[in-house]
Amino acid sequence: MRGRLPAGLRWRLLLALVATSAVTLGVTALVVLPPMQERLHDQSADSLEQSVSTALPNFQAVFDRLDAKKQPTQYDDTFREWQDTYQNALIAPSNELSLQSDARVMVLDDNTIPGDPAESPPGFLYDSEFTPLPRRALPVAYAGMDGPVTELDGDIVLVATPLYTRDSLTAVLVAERELSEAAALVDQVRDRFLIAAALGLLIAALLAIALSSTLLRRLGRLRAAALRITKEGPEAQTPHDDRRDEVGDLARALARMQEELRRQETARRAFVSTASHELRTPLTMLQGTMELLEEDIRSGRLDELEALRQVSEARTQLNRLGALSGELLDLSRLDAAVPLRSEPVELGEIVRAVAAEFELRAREGLTSVAAILPDGPCWGRGDPDAVARVVRILLDNALRYGPRGAPVRVEAHSGAGRAVITVADEGGGIPPEERDRIFERFHRGAAAGSSGGFGLGLAIGRELARRMGGELDVDADGTQGTRFALTLRTAHAPADPPRGERDRVSA
Repeated sequence: MRGRLPAGLRWRLLLALVATSAVTLGVTALVVLPPMQERLHDQSADSLEQSVSTALPNFQAVFDRLDAKKQPTQYDDTFREWQDTYQNALIAPSNELSLQSDARVMVLDDNTIPGDPAESPPGFLYDSEFTPLPRRALPVAYAGMDGPVTELDGDIVLVATPLYTRDSLTAVLVAERELSEAAALVDQVRDRFLIAAALGLLIAALLAIALSSTLLRRLGRLRAAALRITKEGPEAQTPHDDRRDEVGDLARALARMQEELRRQETARRAFVSTASHELRTPLTMLQGTMELLEEDIRSGRLDELEALRQVSEARTQLNRLGALSGELLDLSRLDAAVPLRSEPVELGEIVRAVAAEFELRAREGLTSVAAILPDGPCWGRGDPDAVARVVRILLDNALRYGPRGAPVRVEAHSGAGRAVITVADEGGGIPPEERDRIFERFHRGAAAGSSGGFGLGLAIGRELARRMGGELDVDADGTQGTRFALTLRTAHAPADPPRGERDRVSA
C-alpha cells in the first residue's frame, strides 16, 4: 500500500515526459522533412533547367550547321545515314550536358515525337544511354514543342526545350535526371533524425526517472511525516524542506499545519483544565450550600440571614454556570454555522438596553456604565441578537478587568458608511505580547487571574462580527485603557408597513 502511489506517479511522470518528447520530435519531423524534400526537388529541377539552358546554344549550333530541314522522312538507308550524321554531331554537346547535370540526354526528331513507340521505334536522333526510350519522355517532349517545360514525376525530373533551324521547329532536347541525391539526402537526414530521436527519448526517460525519484523521495518524506503526525500527534518530527517549489511549499504548509495543531492541542488541554475547574468550583459550592441549608432545616435551627446569604451565594454560582454554558452554546452554534439574520438594527437602542442590564453589576463594583447615544438613529446591518451578544461580551470584559470604581463607556455612532459601537475602560490596557492572541479561542490573558471564564468571549464576539459582515478590533496602547470597537455596515431605516398591514399586525 505504501509503494503503490509513488510507483504509479513515477510511471505517470515518465510516460508524460517521454510522450511529450515523442510528440515534439514527431511534429518536428513532419514540419522539417517533407518541406526539405520538396525544396531539394525544386533545387534539382532548377539546376537541371539551368544546365539545359546553358547547353542549349551548343545543340542549336549543331542543327544550324547540318541544316535539319534536309532530313529524310522515311526509315530507309538515307534516313539511317542522316541519323548517324546527327548522332555523331550531337555526341559532344550531349556528353558535356550529361556530365554537368548527371542527366540522360535525348534529342528527338519533331516528326517522330507524335508516333506510338509501341508500334515502331521512335526516330530519335540521339540518346546518351542508348536504351529504350522511356514512355514518360514522349509526353514531355510533345509538350516541349511549344516551349521549354519542366515536369516532376516522383523522383524523376524532365526538362524539354525546342530546337529550331531557320525559325522552324526541328527537334526537342529532353534531359531526364533521377533525383537520387535528394532522396538519399532526405533518407540520410531521416535516419539521423531517428537516431537523434531515440537518443532524445532515452535522455528524456532518464531525466524523468531522476526527476520522479527526487520528487517522490521528497513526497515520501512528507507522507511519512503526515502518518507520524496521525499516529504520534502534532509533536512528531517533520522534515525541513527549503526548496522554492511546489513540494517545498507543501512542506512549509505541513509545518504550519503542525504548528497550528500544536497550538490547538495546547488550547484544548488548557480548555479541558479550565472547564473542569470552572465547572467543578460552582458545583462544589452549590453542593455545600445545599447541604448546609438542608442540615439547618432538618435541625430546626434555620437562621434567615444566613440562609439568605447562602441562597445569594448559590444564585451567584448558578449565574456563573449559566454564563459558562452560554459561552459553550454560542461556540457550538458558531461551529455549526447557524445562519444569522441580516437586517437594519438600531444600535443606539441596543446600547441603551444592554447598558441597563449591567447597571446593577456596575453598582455592586462601585462603578458605572455610561451609555453615550447619538443625536439621531444609528442604523447598522446585522443580527440584533448577535449585536447585543457582542456588546454584552465587551461590557462583561470591561467590568471584570477594568479598575474598580472607574467608569465604563459604551457609545454608538455612524459615519463614512460604517456604524460603530465602542466599549472603553480606563484600565491598564492589554500587554503588547497578548494583543494578537486575545481573540483566540480558550486564550485567557495574564490579567484574567482567578476570574471565571473559558477564554471564549472575545473569540465568539469577533466570529459573530465577521459573520455579520463586520469586524471587532481592539485599540489598546497600554496607558489609556482598552477600547473595543464593533464595526458594521450602515443600513437605512426600515420602511413603515402600509396602514392596512399595520392594522392587521395590531389586531
